[in-house]
Amino acid sequence: MKKLIVSIISCLILFPLSIIAQSRNAPVKGKLFIIGGGDRSTELMQTLIATARMKPNDYAVVLPMSSEYPDTSFYYFKEDYDPVCKNAIVCFNFTKQNSNSKSWLDSLEHARLIFITGGDQARFMNIVLNSPIYAAIHTAYKNGATIGGTSAGAAVMSKYMITGNQLNDTSYSATFAVVHDKNLEIKEGLGLLSSAIIDQHFIVRSRYNRLLSAIAKYPSLPCIGIDEATAIIVQGDEIKVRGESQVVVLKHPEQVQVTSKGLIKFKDLQFSVYTAGDTFTLR
Repeated sequence: MKKLIVSIISCLILFPLSIIAQSRNAPVKGKLFIIGGGDRSTELMQTLIATARMKPNDYAVVLPMSSEYPDTSFYYFKEDYDPVCKNAIVCFNFTKQNSNSKSWLDSLEHARLIFITGGDQARFMNIVLNSPIYAAIHTAYKNGATIGGTSAGAAVMSKYMITGNQLNDTSYSATFAVVHDKNLEIKEGLGLLSSAIIDQHFIVRSRYNRLLSAIAKYPSLPCIGIDEATAIIVQGDEIKVRGESQVVVLKHPEQVQVTSKGLIKFKDLQFSVYTAGDTFTLR
């Protein structure tokens, strides 16, 4: 009898734990729509709305915290949004002071489309990291929302986020002049894309040295450079390319080393260039 009671109690304890574990391991239902910056064509915006599968009562939330001019960022996104979608759209310019706004957080969790504007990715994460905003974005994504972003809003998608700063040279440059060890600044991003690193404005600003620095630092992670007016749509490990330009993917460097002078070197590298209509995987 005692054994039976112990067995029943064990089942009662373990059953809710198994439910929690299943919830944590449940597949993500949402998609990522990551734009490399620049202009957003009507076709690209139509693809964004189609990806989000907006129903009549669905709405979009814009998060402009990357921008020094959040109202302006929202204005220009809405100008691109309105001709292709009649669903409601709102702007939540969160700050550290209002990051616990229950009404905003609830709306964010239930949005069908969340869009993160350009600007400074570090500025965005300084507000969002370790906050209820971060949790709300992840909840929306797991439940089926499409999370979009452009420029800085693209960079924040990665777990390991390229800030754009060089640690060995404090003057900002659109690209890196060197491929040196310990020069690339990486900070924690949203982690919606944990299996790759994203860079933006890639072709037009020749950011090859920056991405080479990233692949040397994290050789097990594919590094994806997205050009302007171009997007990748991420669902699980599958990626589709849309837009007007190209996407560069670096994978599998071999024998990564650093010389005594701090120079990065490796023997081989898988280098791919994709255009609209192409698909590839992160595996």
